[in-house]
Parts: sequence; structure tokens; C-alpha cells
Amino acid sequence: MASADDKIYFIITANPPPPNGYIKAGEICFIDKQRFNERQKRNDTHILPVVGMGNSLDVFLDKVLLQPLSRRSAEFLLAIESNEERLLALNDPEAIEKASNLSEGSWVSVEYDMQWLKGVIRYIGSITSYSSDPITGVFFGVELQGEDTGKGQNNGTYRYKSYFKCPQNSGIFASFKRIKPVDHKPSAPPLPTQSSLSLTSTEPLKAGDRVTFFGDKNAHHGMVMDIKDRPNGKMVLISTDKDDEGKQGGEIMLPLDYVIKEELLNKDETEKMDTSQGPEMGGVTDSDEITAGSLVQFLGKTLVYGIVRWTGYLPDKPEMIAGLELEDSSAGVTDGIYKGKRYFNCPPHCGLFVKLSSCRPDDRFSGGKKKLFNGHSDNEEAIVSKEQENVPPIRTEDVSNRLIGKMKGIQGHCNSCYMDSALFSVFSCSSVLDSLLFKSTEHETIQSILLQNIVNPLRKQGFVSERSVMNLRKQLQKREHCPTYTTDEKDPEEFLSLIMQEILILDPPLTLCQSGSIQKLQKCYYYQIFMDYNHHLVLPTVQQLLEHSFYSNSLKLAEVPACLILTMPRSGKSFKMFPKIIPSTELDITGLLADGPQQCVLCGQLANQECAECFRDTVFSQTGFKYFCVKCSSQVHSHQQRRCHKPSTLHLPQGFSYSQSSGSDRRTPPREKLELFAVLCIETSHYVSFVKYGPQDTDWIFFDSMADRVGESDGYNIPEVRACPEVGQYLHMPLAQLANQVPREMEGVAKRLFCDGYMYLYQSKTMSLYR
Repeated sequence: MASADDKIYFIITANPPPPNGYIKAGEICFIDKQRFNERQKRNDTHILPVVGMGNSLDVFLDKVLLQPLSRRSAEFLLAIESNEERLLALNDPEAIEKASNLSEGSWVSVEYDMQWLKGVIRYIGSITSYSSDPITGVFFGVELQGEDTGKGQNNGTYRYKSYFKCPQNSGIFASFKRIKPVDHKPSAPPLPTQSSLSLTSTEPLKAGDRVTFFGDKNAHHGMVMDIKDRPNGKMVLISTDKDDEGKQGGEIMLPLDYVIKEELLNKDETEKMDTSQGPEMGGVTDSDEITAGSLVQFLGKTLVYGIVRWTGYLPDKPEMIAGLELEDSSAGVTDGIYKGKRYFNCPPHCGLFVKLSSCRPDDRFSGGKKKLFNGHSDNEEAIVSKEQENVPPIRTEDVSNRLIGKMKGIQGHCNSCYMDSALFSVFSCSSVLDSLLFKSTEHETIQSILLQNIVNPLRKQGFVSERSVMNLRKQLQKREHCPTYTTDEKDPEEFLSLIMQEILILDPPLTLCQSGSIQKLQKCYYYQIFMDYNHHLVLPTVQQLLEHSFYSNSLKLAEVPACLILTMPRSGKSFKMFPKIIPSTELDITGLLADGPQQCVLCGQLANQECAECFRDTVFSQTGFKYFCVKCSSQVHSHQQRRCHKPSTLHLPQGFSYSQSSGSDRRTPPREKLELFAVLCIETSHYVSFVKYGPQDTDWIFFDSMADRVGESDGYNIPEVRACPEVGQYLHMPLAQLANQVPREMEGVAKRLFCDGYMYLYQSKTMSLYR
């Protein structure tokens, strides 16, 4: 058999028609590269002879049904047993890319038994004993660590074969969908390395050395057993001592940067530092309330005030520490340096390191006074007030005064741009999803934060501080047990789905069905557009992309959605299948409805037939589903090229009829249209958004939550909302003229809309009244 690298791999995106009904959507298949190249030379790649995994016979499939995969992506997807879950996993290319970057020794969270556990990857590869297929599923073997030790399912053995060694019930084999890479922080930031401390010893770490490392917020000790070279750096194998409760330790593998010799820590470098708790002062019980940027007070020998510039762990302090920049320089002792390492910047003698638990919010700014927080006057209370009024979306005539300018919109912080852009797009000028804010839910805290701390201030004052969004992120992190919700970037559709589906349990706004079968319903919160590679589109509109995707996957809308969220087709790491996409300000979904009256594309009267084979026929129109009345269908399909077509009969809704004697019902069927109200764009991992806030073509605004910044690591972002009427000019430009536009020469921010569009949000003004 040829090498696995000599194959081209595909995933089947829709169920093939008979006689290939035994092949299902979601299965992985392949074709020899040489065989494919030979067919390509003959221009014969519309139908491909592929071989499914576990089979040896060719199956001839339309290329429309096949989405190409890299070998590594195919191996990752094969580790997922269910075809349906495999197709869902295909929607998350970033997860596949992140999994590809993992190696043995990487720290991860792994899902097992409905919870996320922390561990270290010990094995990456197949766990299939024998297979005649060119590739098999790639799994991650994880050894659980810390408090999660013993919560797994094996000791690194699967079906009597050992792939790695670990204590009993501390090993797990998982697919990439159950793995999330994390920056290893065993409840504490890494210890400074030997080189980062201003110590005289330069002896390298070696086997037999006594070392210290942090875990579960306490210092742990052990002996170095071995030092291994890994692709992502040196790893230290440590035999740990008994813990504080007397439980026997074990072996743990840690990055070199997280370990330090005990003899180095024992060398005391004296520096004035007060980390003792002052007299009883009602310290903060939940230190999550205080983060970098918070205004605090601390009672040592005297009461001092300052701003938190850094929080974390110091090498010889087991407690969480706050680095403060004080108002009074006479009370400080440093400029942000501790034991030779800089943790933050401030003027000389203005810095102080104290226990985070000893700090509390600055009480000088309570009682309704405004305080300066990250560059903006902000009087939001930490506790949500449920008596606040509910504010409607910003009206067209108020946008200019209330929303446009710097320090407007939602302030970004720590990879929050995906969430900032999504919230701004959905709630600033539209109410289509306002039911999220008022429906009965058991997650009242999250709903209250969303309504009272984000949506209402955005609509009333035109600004939301990053603290409010971070508060929401912390709540989501607690609810979902996801350790990276406050630090890592996510996809906006992942965030919106989490809010709508898991947290506030909104009824899915989108109901799909298979063409010709209204009974097979599928409810979802957004629709990912998939494109076959035989579409012939060069400068597509969103309308064309949606119609092609529905056609390729034999889908229809079961009903008119109040809100339709579309994500654009992706293609590898670049994510862009098209250099430009034209936003359809109106989305005509009449032809996409499964059970609605349709209009004949030729005479305009009531249609009672649909011809799927005519979809790509440009004689009638450039794209779109083709519906005909009986008379026009007969004329169209009398042509020699269309005689083999098989039009299907439409179900006519109640109130419409077709009579052979009188001809077609001459009433013109109504058109169902959705209007575009927002677009999220992404370029180099940064999300921004455009919002259509009024009826005029020029009523567009552009939002960037991190448009500018003040300061460095201890500074803050400046969000900005700006008017962009130039967008309307390009939307009305002739197609040929628009195609010739050089992106970098387009006026204003228009280039971002046409070249970086990723998520398009549409609403039905009529249906939203009933949802």
C-alpha cells in the first residue's frame, strides 16, 4: 500500500444519494494523489472515486460532497467516533490547529466524566492495534496532575498495550475535542528561574538536586530524577515529597522555568516589604473582585491608597500578592522590582508589594462618587442593582451624540475583542435578541451582569468599562469550568452559542430541514456556510453564499427566523475562501423556505414546481433556487439540455391554489426578507464590528474595542466608535467597479468590511415581534 502521505483525504459533508446510501455524512475517505492528478489532467474531477475508512472498494462521489482535509486534520477527526460530532468538530478549525501544536509534556485540560481535569500529555498517536487503512485516529494520552490525580480511567494502558506509564486511574486517552491547551500555572504563576534571580550561584540544575515548585497555591518540594529535552523546551522529572497532609507524593513532569533549587530560595535577599495583615479592617473575602487597575486601600502602619498594577505569586510567598503604585511616595519602597526582577513599572519609592487579601476597594469613591477606572469616569456598582431602568436600543438620531467618539463602546482587555464586538453588534442598536435579557433563568447573576452592567450602560451612556466584561467572563468561567475564559481569545459564535444555549437557554432562532422533508427538523443558533469547490463564484454576495450552501447540503428553512447569524466559509489557516465578500443588506430568503408560496422565476406568478438541476443555470439568474409554474416549466425543460431534469412538485400553502383551467393563481407571492444589522470582521486574530444603525445607506458605524492604548503592560485600552458613511458608497457601486477596487486604497474602514467579514447578523422586523 502506498504511503499515507500519498493520499488526499476528505470528509463527506452530506449524505450521498443512492446507490451510495450506505456512506454517511461525517465519514473520512481518501484517494491516491497519483490517481487524482491523472483525473485532473483529463479535467475529470467532478466525480471522484474515493475509498472510505474500513473499506477497500471505490465509491464514486460528487466533489460537492467532499471537503478536503490535511492528513493531520483527518487523523484528529478519526479519533471522534460519531459522524455527527465529527461534522460539528469540523466547524472548529482553531481547535485542530491548537491540537497540532501540542507535544508530549504540554499542559492541558482534558474532559472526562462531565468535568475538566488538569494534566500533562504523555503520548500522542494511534491506539489502534491493527488497521488496513492508511491512517488511524490520533489520540492524546494524558496523565492527570495535582488534585485530579486518580480521577481518570487507566494507567496509560489501552486494550492490554501500554502507551505510557502513570499511577492507576490517572491516565486518559482523549480526542482533540476533549483537550484544551493551557499555559501551565499550577494555581500559581511560574517560579522565577535561576537566571531571573539576582543570585550569585550559577550552578545548573541536575539529577539529585532538591527543588521547589508551586501547586494548589502551596509550595511543594521534591528531588530531580531526570531532565529531558522536549520540542517546547526542557522538562524536569521530579519525585515529590509527602504533602502537608501527609499523603504520599509521586512523580511529576514540569517545565524547567517552573522549578528552582531549594538552596537558591533559602538565600535571603533583604528588601523592605510589608506583607502582613494589618489590624482588622474587613478585608475583601473574594480577591477576584480586585484585579490590575483596581483602586484600593491598604492598612499597614498607616492607611495608604493606590492602584493595583500587578497580581501574582512571588518566589518565597505562598499567598497571592498585589503590586501597588501608591499615591504617597513616602510610603513606598520600590519602583516595581522585587529581588532583582521587575513585575511592574512605577516612579521610584511609589511601589509596594502586599497580600492581595489585605487590600480592599478604595472607600473614598463609594456613595455615588465617580472614580477614574482605566481612563474613564465610571460609577457602576460592584453589586448589580436590579432597580435600574431597562434601556431600549440607541435610536438612529441619538447615535451621533451618544455613541460616536473615543472611549465609546465596550472597552477591551486581555483578548476580549471577540466578546466586545459580539455584544456591541447584538445589543447597541438592535433588540432582536433582547429576550435573552428578560427570560426566566436559573443563571440570574450572569443575566443581571449582562443586562445591568453591560447592555444598559452601553445604551444609556455609550460606554462599558472592561471591568464589567471581565466580571461576565469570570462568571462564564465558573459556570463552564473553562480555565481560559478570562485570558484566551474565543470565537464569537462560541460565545453567543454559550450564552443562548447553555446559560440562558434561549429557543434556537433557526430551524432547518432537509429539502423535500419538512419533518426532519434541525434547530441551531447560527449557520456555518460550507462551500463546495465547484461554485464558480469570484466576488460573491452573502445571498449567493447562503443559497449555494443550502443547495450543496440539501437544506431549507422550516420557518422565517427572527434572527439569522451566518459565519462565512473558512479555508485553512487564512480563514478566507474569498478575498472579498459583498454584504447583502437585504437577504431574500423566500426561495430558501421549505413550506412557503414561491414565485415563478420567469413569469412572476405562483410556482408549483422546483428544479434542483437548474440551480446553476445562469440563463435565468446568476444563482438561486429555480421555481416555475407548470407552463414555464414545460417550456424550460423542453430544451435538449434540460430534458433529463426532474422537477419536483411544491406543496402550496393554505389559501393558494393552482387550476388547470384558469391557469396559475395570479396573486404575487409575498417575499420574505431579512435586514442586515451588524457584521463582525477579523484580521490577524483581532475582531471589530460594523453596525447598520439606521435606514439610510450611509447609516453605518465602526467599532474597535482596542483602537488605541495608554501605557504599556499596566495601561489600558481605548475603545472607539466612528461613523463610516463611505460603506454605503461601496455597497451601491457596480460589481465590476467594486471588483477592481484595491483594498488598501478604499476609503476609511470600508476595506475591513469587504475583505475581513466573518459573521453577518440579520433580523426580521416582523418575526422579532413574536419571539
